[in-house]
Parts: sequence; structure tokens; C-alpha cells
Amino acid sequence: ILQVNRTLYIGKTHMHTYFMLEMNSPSLTKLPLLQKRTWESNKNDIRICRMKGKHEDECRNYMKVLLSRQGGLFICGTNAFNPLCASYTGDTLEMVGETVSGMARCPYDPKHANVALFAEGNLYTATVTDFLAIDAVIYRSLGDNPALRTVKHDSKWFREPYFVSAVEWGPHVYFFFREMAMEFNYLEKVVVSRVARVCKADQGGSQRVLEKQWTSFLKARLNCSIPGDSHFYFNLLHSTSPIIRMHGRDIILTVFSTPSNSIPGSAVCAFDMEQLAGVFDGRFKEQKSPESIWTPVPDEVVPKPRPGGCAVQGSKFNSSNSFPDDMLTFVKTHPLMDEAVPSLGQRPWIVRTMVRYQLNKMVVDTNAGPYGNQTVLFLGSSRGTILKFLVTPNRDNTVTSNNVFLEELEGYNPDRCGTDSPQARQLLSLTLDRISHSLLLAFPSCVIKVPVARCQLYSRCMKNCIASRDPYCGWTRGSTCSFLRAGTRLPFEQDVEHGNTSHLGDCDGLLQESFIEEPDGLVSVNLLVVSVVSAFATGAALSGLMVCWIMSLKHRQRSRASGSGMGSRRKSDKEQSMLGHGHSGSMISVTRISGSERPRSQWGFKYIF
Repeated sequence: ILQVNRTLYIGKTHMHTYFMLEMNSPSLTKLPLLQKRTWESNKNDIRICRMKGKHEDECRNYMKVLLSRQGGLFICGTNAFNPLCASYTGDTLEMVGETVSGMARCPYDPKHANVALFAEGNLYTATVTDFLAIDAVIYRSLGDNPALRTVKHDSKWFREPYFVSAVEWGPHVYFFFREMAMEFNYLEKVVVSRVARVCKADQGGSQRVLEKQWTSFLKARLNCSIPGDSHFYFNLLHSTSPIIRMHGRDIILTVFSTPSNSIPGSAVCAFDMEQLAGVFDGRFKEQKSPESIWTPVPDEVVPKPRPGGCAVQGSKFNSSNSFPDDMLTFVKTHPLMDEAVPSLGQRPWIVRTMVRYQLNKMVVDTNAGPYGNQTVLFLGSSRGTILKFLVTPNRDNTVTSNNVFLEELEGYNPDRCGTDSPQARQLLSLTLDRISHSLLLAFPSCVIKVPVARCQLYSRCMKNCIASRDPYCGWTRGSTCSFLRAGTRLPFEQDVEHGNTSHLGDCDGLLQESFIEEPDGLVSVNLLVVSVVSAFATGAALSGLMVCWIMSLKHRQRSRASGSGMGSRRKSDKEQSMLGHGHSGSMISVTRISGSERPRSQWGFKYIF
């Protein structure tokens, strides 16, 4: 999904089609389609793809890059394992010029992760360059600067990376990814999260060392963990926010999870960009032999100028081409930093453990509320739900216990999206539209638009409205809980900081709605109690009817054959036994009730595609 002003572009990966939608539509159900274009692979590319053993579904043109460029669009697709890129107009979606090779700009396989962004007119991409996905690369192209790439087939630079995002900050472009760690060679395969950076002014190395390759590539581990006697690490990076300004600092928020063979959990960690950049000024890490452990490099053996830095105009080395060979050789063999990047406060801001889902997407609204001074974090889960938090760090941006969980809501709508399965609920992207105060949730088969707040839930109760601490909601004249737009002039009451309602009375006649569905496979406590009571009442009624029937039967038998001997006694004993069995079975034990799930709380859905 790409939003440019009030136009929304959607690349539908499995249909080699992209769409242009109008976001200012008053429609409550769908946004009007402005343009639609199809970019199919030609028959020869499909034939070659099938000859290489790929399935028919894989031999299509899956859209993997969708960027805004010079008033138009830049799009890349897998094109049946022969990636291509092209430029399009932004208003009519007409192709401009010829297609260009997508090699090193787009992956071959639609399942492979990739990252792309334009910075100062150059395209920076992180992907794989070959059919077998062996050669991972960070690549620069299409600009005035020369094309550069990372060193090929060197596990010190990359080892099975999974690219997550890229951001431009200062003189560098930073790439966030996870990969197999090579520094923990005494352990089995360990996945760690990293940040790497390159200089935007990098011109490549000399003709002898790092020619047409990055001279500024360095990487460091990201540390998102809970401190203690033994740190509990969240090693798998899933998503990052854009760089946000908070209390005078540039901060990037990140979503991590634990591996599948660990205690299930997810966490949100914050990293200060100044601290992050400072790690690249620290010590390098090296392995002196294949059998030795990794150790810090002594400062006295690091060549001058410092490896990995940017060339500065007017200095002795005003271009990376003029760097000494020993410096270039060092950075080629020592791309890893010794110190990990610490998270702000040395611990996560938000933690969710022992849950049946992973948090994997995020968007941040740093201008929430009527004064535009609140920060709300929306986290997407692997179940298609959205968790909403009020983020309130200290003035120094260290972690606090004041981050408030506001609600967890269902984002996926099977009625609109056509199916309901774990695969269909996979959230592909999460976008915040600040103008319409809504979220755009992209799933494999649909895009859903939902509001950022549901103030109408508290519309009849001032206490609930204030206690919600939702910065988007406030109690206004007319005795209703209303959505508060930025700069509103309406008088309202709100207590986001404390949610104090001690001076307010309870709300009569209102049902409290639970925002969080109970875990899958478990039975509602209320449902269990109702079932047991119903079972007891039903059993008691049946037992009473049985007693009446038996007593009536005995009375008739006695009147017909009074004074009967032992046979009558035996029959009576048998009936008493039956009666006793009836009483013992009148209470039914209910441990699980199958059937339809309890409906989740849902936002007002707007199915837009």
C-alpha cells in the first residue's frame, strides 16, 4: 500500500494488478476506483519459470516494490522469477519509458522479504540477486551516484538475512533486518536482529579493494531484552516505525518476538538514533581463526582514518575512492561492531508474553488527541487483531510503567474478505491515515479501513468515557462521548493522564462490553455457569417427573395385588435403585461446549477493496 496525498495505491500481489483509489469518498462501504492496471508476465517468461521447476502460481508477476518517485510511481515485480521494474504516471497509471531489470532491486521469489526506498534521488534496495536466493545484497542504483553493492557471498556481511525496513537519517541510510548470527559459533543456529548503515555519499573503494562496493557498510546487533539474572531476549525483529521526534530525541520504535521454540511473546523496544549511531563509533568485533571465538579488536590496530566512516569534502580523503587500501581491507573483513545497540531504558516499553499470537506490525500517531500532544501506538497481530496503547514515556524517554493498554479489537472481517483462516488473517501492512483518523489494514484478500477510536461505546456514560483514557475521546456538551479532532473548540472533559473518575457515579443500565476475546479453545466463564445451572435445573425437572411416574406406578400395583410377597419387595427395591440413580445423574458436568465462538468487538468496518 502506498498513500500519496489523498490517493491510495494498492499492489495486489497475487493478481499482478495495481489500483488507484480516492480516499476522500463519503462512501461508508467502498472507496471509488480511479484507475486499474494489470502487468502480467509474458508467456516466454512463464514457460522458462515452469521449466525451472516452479509451480504455476509462482510464475506470475508479484508486486514487491511500490514507491513514489518524481510525481509518479516506481513499481517492481517478480515477473515469473525474472524481476522487472517500470515507472508509471501517478494519475493515469500509464507506463513511462521502458522496463528495467529488477535484479538486485526486487526478489525473484514472492515469498522473500525485501526493502526499498528513494533517498536523494537514488534507489536503495535490500533483497537477493539470484534465482536460488543465495546472494543477499544492499544495492544502490538509478541515481547520479555510482551503483554500489555489498560484498558477494561473504557470511561476515550477510548470513541468510530477512530484511524488514530502511530509513534515511543524517548522512546515512539505515537497514533493519534479522539474520543467522555468525559470532555465536559455539551455539547452534541463532537468529539475531541487526541494524546496518551505509553512507549516502559513498563512491565505492579503489580499483584494488572494494571496487564498486560499499566502503561504509557496518552492522550491529539490536538488544531488545528484559534484564535480570539471565536476560530474556526478543530476537526476531518484525516491524519498525518511521523515525519520530519525542521529547527532543529522534526515536525509532520496533516490534520484536521470541523464536517459535521459546516462550511465546512479543515486545516493543525504542532506540535513540543518536545512541544507535554512537555504537558505530565503538569497537569492532573479529574472529582471528575459524575455530576461535569472536573478540573485540584493540583500538591500536584499527587503521586511520577510521574504517566505515563517510568521506568529507575538503578533508584529506574527500572521496571514498581515495581511502587507503589497509583501511578498505579492514572494513571488508570487520563489518560487525562489538557492542549491541541498547534499547531506551534498557528494557522494552511494551511486553506481551504467553499469548497465542505474535505482534508483527505497527503504526504510531504522535499527534493524537485534541491538543496533538499524545502518542498512541497501534500494534497488529498475527490473528488480524489490533492492540492500541497510550505511550507515556518519561521526559528522558526511558521506559515507564505508565504505558496504558487501551483496547484490543478485531480488524479482520471474514464477511468482507471472503474466508476465515490463519493464512487469510495474516496482516500484510498497517497504515495510518491521519486526515480521516483511520487505519488501513491490508490482508491477502482485502483491505479494511477502521477508525482509530470508538468513542460511541461510551456515549451514554461519562464515567466510562473518562476512565477509558483514550486521547481521541472526550465528554462533550449534550452528555455524549465524542471523537475530539485536533484543535477542537468544543468544551470537553478528559483525563488521559490519570483517568480519575472518583467524583463520578456509576452508570446504571449499561452493559460492560469486553474488548478482548477469550483465548481460542477455552470456554467463557459466564457460558460455563449458565450451562451448569441449566443442566442442574433440567436434571431436577426430569428427576421429579420420574419420581411422580414411579410413585403412581407403585400405587396402581399395590391396589391390584396388595399383600404380594417377596417378588413385590424385589421389584420395589429395583425401583428404588432406579430412583437413586436418577438423582445421582441430575447434575451434568460441563467442561467444554462446542459451537460458535463468542463474537468479538469490532470497529465500524469500511471494506475498501
